Amino acid sequence: MGNHKRFSGGGGEEEEEEERESTSSENDEGSESETESESESVSGEELEIERELADVPFEELQRALADGSHLSAPLKKKKFATEKKPSRANKNRPMEVSSKIRPKKFREVVQVPKKVVRDPRFESLCGTLDTEGFRKRYNFLYEVQLPAERQKLQEMIAKSKNPDVISELKSHVSWIDKQLKSDHNKATESKILSEHIKKEKEAAKIGKKPYYLKKSEIRNRKLVQKYNELKDAGKLDSFIEKRRRKNASKDHRYMPYRRPGESSGAK
Repeated sequence: MGNHKRFSGGGGEEEEEEERESTSSENDEGSESETESESESVSGEELEIERELADVPFEELQRALADGSHLSAPLKKKKFATEKKPSRANKNRPMEVSSKIRPKKFREVVQVPKKVVRDPRFESLCGTLDTEGFRKRYNFLYEVQLPAERQKLQEMIAKSKNPDVISELKSHVSWIDKQLKSDHNKATESKILSEHIKKEKEAAKIGKKPYYLKKSEIRNRKLVQKYNELKDAGKLDSFIEKRRRKNASKDHRYMPYRRPGESSGAK
Protein backbone atom coordinates (compact mmCIF):
# COMPACT_ATOMS: atom_id res chain seq x y z
CA MET A 1 0.00 0.00 0.00
CA GLY A 2 2.78 2.37 1.02
CA ASN A 3 4.63 1.69 -2.16
CA HIS A 4 1.56 2.33 -4.20
CA LYS A 5 1.02 5.66 -2.46
CA ARG A 6 4.62 6.65 -3.04
CA PHE A 7 4.34 5.80 -6.68
CA SER A 8 1.13 7.76 -7.06
CA GLY A 9 2.68 10.70 -5.20
CA GLY A 10 5.71 10.62 -7.46
CA GLY A 11 3.45 10.57 -10.52
CA GLY A 12 1.63 13.69 -9.25
CA GLU A 13 4.87 15.58 -8.88
CA GLU A 14 5.85 14.61 -12.41
CA GLU A 15 2.49 15.81 -13.70
CA GLU A 16 2.89 19.14 -11.89
CA GLU A 17 6.35 19.58 -13.40
CA GLU A 18 4.98 18.82 -16.86
CA GLU A 19 2.19 21.34 -16.35
CA ARG A 20 4.70 23.99 -15.25
CA GLU A 21 6.88 23.31 -18.27
CA SER A 22 3.85 23.50 -20.60
CA THR A 23 2.66 26.79 -19.04
CA SER A 24 6.16 28.27 -19.26
CA SER A 25 6.43 27.16 -22.88
CA GLU A 26 3.00 28.66 -23.59
CA ASN A 27 4.05 31.91 -21.91
CA ASP A 28 7.23 31.97 -23.97
CA GLU A 29 5.26 31.33 -27.13
CA GLY A 30 2.74 34.03 -26.18
CA SER A 31 5.50 36.55 -25.48
CA GLU A 32 7.15 35.66 -28.77
CA SER A 33 3.84 36.08 -30.62
CA GLU A 34 3.25 39.42 -28.84
CA THR A 35 6.71 40.65 -29.81
CA GLU A 36 6.12 39.48 -33.37
CA SER A 37 2.73 41.26 -33.50
CA GLU A 38 4.27 44.40 -32.01
CA SER A 39 7.10 44.30 -34.55
CA GLU A 40 4.56 43.74 -37.34
CA SER A 41 2.45 46.70 -36.13
CA VAL A 42 5.53 48.90 -35.88
CA SER A 43 6.65 47.86 -39.34
CA GLY A 44 3.11 48.46 -40.64
CA GLU A 45 3.07 51.97 -39.11
CA GLU A 46 6.47 52.68 -40.61
CA LEU A 47 5.26 51.54 -44.01
CA GLU A 48 2.19 53.80 -43.72
CA ILE A 49 4.40 56.75 -42.74
CA GLU A 50 6.72 56.02 -45.67
CA ARG A 51 3.77 55.91 -48.05
CA GLU A 52 2.45 59.24 -46.70
CA LEU A 53 5.87 60.89 -46.97
CA ALA A 54 6.52 59.54 -50.48
CA ASP A 55 4.41 62.31 -52.09
CA VAL A 56 5.70 65.12 -49.80
CA PRO A 57 8.46 67.28 -51.35
CA PHE A 58 11.89 67.31 -49.72
CA GLU A 59 11.70 71.08 -49.05
CA GLU A 60 8.51 70.68 -47.00
CA LEU A 61 10.09 67.86 -44.96
CA GLN A 62 13.10 70.06 -44.18
CA ARG A 63 10.79 72.95 -43.23
CA ALA A 64 8.75 70.67 -40.97
CA LEU A 65 11.92 69.44 -39.24
CA ALA A 66 13.15 73.03 -38.82
CA ASP A 67 10.01 74.55 -37.24
CA GLY A 68 8.92 71.38 -35.37
CA SER A 69 5.53 71.09 -37.08
CA HIS A 70 6.13 67.33 -37.66
CA LEU A 71 5.80 66.77 -33.88
CA SER A 72 2.35 68.35 -33.61
CA ALA A 73 0.86 66.44 -36.57
CA PRO A 74 0.37 63.06 -34.82
CA LEU A 75 -1.08 64.81 -31.76
CA LYS A 76 -3.65 66.52 -33.95
CA LYS A 77 -4.58 63.21 -35.57
CA LYS A 78 -5.09 61.60 -32.16
CA LYS A 79 -7.19 64.53 -31.00
CA PHE A 80 -9.45 64.34 -34.05
CA ALA A 81 -9.71 60.57 -33.67
CA THR A 82 -10.89 60.87 -30.03
CA GLU A 83 -13.47 63.57 -30.84
CA LYS A 84 -16.84 62.11 -31.74
CA LYS A 85 -19.19 63.68 -34.22
CA PRO A 86 -22.53 64.78 -32.75
CA SER A 87 -25.32 62.39 -33.63
CA ARG A 88 -28.89 61.59 -32.60
CA ALA A 89 -29.68 58.64 -30.34
CA ASN A 90 -32.85 58.09 -32.35
CA LYS A 91 -34.10 59.50 -35.65
CA ASN A 92 -37.24 60.82 -33.91
CA ARG A 93 -35.25 62.71 -31.26
CA PRO A 94 -33.39 65.98 -31.63
CA MET A 95 -29.62 66.02 -31.50
CA GLU A 96 -28.18 66.74 -28.06
CA VAL A 97 -25.46 69.37 -28.10
CA SER A 98 -23.46 70.61 -25.16
CA SER A 99 -24.37 74.09 -23.91
CA LYS A 100 -20.66 74.88 -23.46
CA ILE A 101 -20.06 74.77 -27.22
CA ARG A 102 -20.87 78.06 -28.93
CA PRO A 103 -23.28 77.61 -31.87
CA LYS A 104 -22.34 78.88 -35.34
CA LYS A 105 -23.54 82.29 -36.41
CA PHE A 106 -25.05 81.04 -39.67
CA ARG A 107 -26.63 77.62 -39.37
CA GLU A 108 -28.20 75.77 -42.25
CA VAL A 109 -31.70 75.10 -40.89
CA VAL A 110 -33.34 74.45 -44.25
CA GLN A 111 -31.36 73.34 -47.28
CA VAL A 112 -31.81 75.89 -50.04
CA PRO A 113 -30.42 75.44 -53.57
CA LYS A 114 -27.26 77.52 -54.02
CA LYS A 115 -27.59 80.55 -56.29
CA VAL A 116 -24.96 80.65 -59.01
CA VAL A 117 -24.21 84.22 -60.09
CA ARG A 118 -22.83 84.54 -63.60
CA ASP A 119 -21.38 87.66 -65.15
CA PRO A 120 -22.10 87.65 -68.91
CA ARG A 121 -18.92 89.64 -69.58
CA PHE A 122 -16.66 86.83 -68.37
CA GLU A 123 -18.75 83.70 -69.02
CA SER A 124 -18.04 81.53 -72.05
CA LEU A 125 -21.68 80.32 -71.94
CA CYS A 126 -22.87 83.78 -73.00
CA GLY A 127 -20.62 83.89 -76.08
CA THR A 128 -18.21 86.61 -77.19
CA LEU A 129 -19.03 90.31 -77.58
CA ASP A 130 -19.44 91.53 -81.14
CA THR A 131 -18.63 95.25 -80.87
CA GLU A 132 -19.54 96.03 -84.47
CA GLY A 133 -22.87 94.24 -84.21
CA PHE A 134 -23.59 95.93 -80.87
CA ARG A 135 -22.88 99.36 -82.35
CA LYS A 136 -25.12 98.66 -85.35
CA ARG A 137 -28.00 97.38 -83.21
CA TYR A 138 -27.87 100.22 -80.66
CA ASN A 139 -26.85 103.01 -83.02
CA PHE A 140 -30.31 104.61 -82.68
CA LEU A 141 -29.39 105.69 -79.13
CA TYR A 142 -26.62 107.97 -80.40
CA GLU A 143 -28.27 109.06 -83.61
CA VAL A 144 -31.88 109.67 -82.43
CA GLN A 145 -32.51 109.30 -78.72
CA LEU A 146 -29.62 111.19 -77.12
CA PRO A 147 -29.80 114.22 -79.48
CA ALA A 148 -33.59 114.47 -78.89
CA GLU A 149 -33.05 114.30 -75.13
CA ARG A 150 -30.37 116.98 -75.34
CA GLN A 151 -32.75 119.30 -77.19
CA LYS A 152 -35.46 118.79 -74.55
CA LEU A 153 -33.01 119.55 -71.77
CA GLN A 154 -31.92 122.77 -73.50
CA GLU A 155 -35.58 123.87 -73.67
CA MET A 156 -36.05 123.06 -69.97
CA ILE A 157 -32.94 125.10 -69.08
CA ALA A 158 -34.33 128.10 -71.00
CA LYS A 159 -37.72 127.86 -69.22
CA SER A 160 -36.61 127.13 -65.63
CA LYS A 161 -35.51 129.84 -63.14
CA ASN A 162 -34.25 127.65 -60.28
CA PRO A 163 -30.40 127.71 -60.25
CA ASP A 164 -30.15 124.21 -58.70
CA VAL A 165 -32.36 122.70 -61.40
CA ILE A 166 -30.43 124.55 -64.12
CA SER A 167 -27.06 123.24 -62.84
CA GLU A 168 -28.42 119.68 -62.72
CA LEU A 169 -29.79 119.94 -66.25
CA LYS A 170 -26.51 121.39 -67.52
CA SER A 171 -24.53 118.51 -65.98
CA HIS A 172 -26.85 116.06 -67.75
CA VAL A 173 -26.35 117.90 -71.06
CA SER A 174 -22.57 117.74 -70.62
CA TRP A 175 -22.84 113.98 -69.97
CA ILE A 176 -24.80 113.55 -73.24
CA ASP A 177 -22.16 115.58 -75.10
CA LYS A 178 -19.41 113.31 -73.73
CA GLN A 179 -21.33 110.21 -74.78
CA LEU A 180 -21.85 111.51 -78.31
CA LYS A 181 -18.20 112.54 -78.62
CA SER A 182 -16.91 109.14 -77.40
CA ASP A 183 -19.25 107.32 -79.80
CA HIS A 184 -17.96 109.45 -82.68
CA ASN A 185 -14.34 108.62 -81.76
CA LYS A 186 -15.12 104.91 -81.48
CA ALA A 187 -16.93 104.96 -84.83
CA THR A 188 -13.97 106.59 -86.60
CA GLU A 189 -11.55 104.11 -84.97
CA SER A 190 -13.66 101.11 -86.01
CA LYS A 191 -13.90 102.52 -89.54
CA ILE A 192 -10.11 102.85 -89.78
CA LEU A 193 -9.63 99.30 -88.47
CA SER A 194 -12.23 97.80 -90.82
CA GLU A 195 -10.63 99.50 -93.86
CA HIS A 196 -7.17 98.29 -92.79
CA ILE A 197 -8.40 94.71 -92.23
CA LYS A 198 -10.05 94.72 -95.65
CA LYS A 199 -6.79 95.78 -97.32
CA GLU A 200 -4.76 93.21 -95.39
CA LYS A 201 -7.13 90.41 -96.37
CA GLU A 202 -6.67 91.30 -100.04
CA ALA A 203 -2.89 91.41 -99.53
CA ALA A 204 -2.95 88.03 -97.75
CA LYS A 205 -4.58 86.47 -100.83
CA ILE A 206 -1.53 87.50 -102.87
CA GLY A 207 0.80 85.96 -100.26
CA LYS A 208 1.84 88.92 -98.08
CA LYS A 209 2.04 88.67 -94.29
CA PRO A 210 -0.69 90.53 -92.36
CA TYR A 211 0.28 93.80 -90.64
CA TYR A 212 -1.51 94.84 -87.44
CA LEU A 213 -1.92 98.51 -86.65
CA LYS A 214 -0.50 99.95 -83.43
CA LYS A 215 -2.43 102.35 -81.20
CA SER A 216 -0.13 105.21 -82.13
CA GLU A 217 -0.76 104.58 -85.86
CA ILE A 218 -4.54 104.50 -85.28
CA ARG A 219 -4.23 107.82 -83.41
CA ASN A 220 -2.29 109.42 -86.26
CA ARG A 221 -4.81 108.23 -88.83
CA LYS A 222 -7.64 109.64 -86.71
CA LEU A 223 -5.91 113.03 -86.64
CA VAL A 224 -5.46 112.94 -90.42
CA GLN A 225 -9.12 112.08 -90.91
CA LYS A 226 -10.19 114.88 -88.54
CA TYR A 227 -7.99 117.35 -90.41
CA ASN A 228 -9.57 116.37 -93.72
CA GLU A 229 -13.11 116.64 -92.28
CA LEU A 230 -12.44 120.13 -90.89
CA LYS A 231 -10.86 121.23 -94.16
CA ASP A 232 -13.86 120.02 -96.17
CA ALA A 233 -16.30 121.72 -93.78
CA GLY A 234 -14.31 125.01 -93.83
CA LYS A 235 -13.74 124.97 -90.04
CA LEU A 236 -10.02 124.32 -90.07
CA ASP A 237 -8.91 127.94 -89.40
CA SER A 238 -11.28 128.39 -86.47
CA PHE A 239 -10.22 125.06 -84.98
CA ILE A 240 -6.51 125.96 -85.26
CA GLU A 241 -7.18 129.37 -83.66
CA LYS A 242 -9.01 127.77 -80.75
CA ARG A 243 -6.20 125.27 -80.24
CA ARG A 244 -3.61 128.07 -80.37
CA ARG A 245 -5.47 130.08 -77.70
CA LYS A 246 -5.79 127.00 -75.51
CA ASN A 247 -2.07 126.24 -75.74
CA ALA A 248 -1.23 129.91 -75.07
CA SER A 249 -3.35 129.88 -71.89
CA LYS A 250 -1.51 126.74 -70.74
CA ASP A 251 1.86 128.39 -71.36
CA HIS A 252 0.72 131.57 -69.62
CA ARG A 253 0.33 129.69 -66.33
CA TYR A 254 4.07 129.01 -66.23
CA MET A 255 5.07 132.61 -67.04
CA PRO A 256 6.51 134.52 -64.01
CA TYR A 257 4.73 137.69 -62.88
CA ARG A 258 7.96 139.57 -62.18
CA ARG A 259 11.64 139.01 -62.65
CA PRO A 260 13.49 137.27 -59.80
CA GLY A 261 15.79 140.26 -59.01
CA GLU A 262 13.03 142.89 -59.34
CA SER A 263 11.59 144.25 -56.05
CA SER A 264 7.88 144.92 -55.51
CA GLY A 265 8.38 148.73 -54.94
CA ALA A 266 10.55 149.31 -58.04
CA LYS A 267 8.89 150.90 -61.07
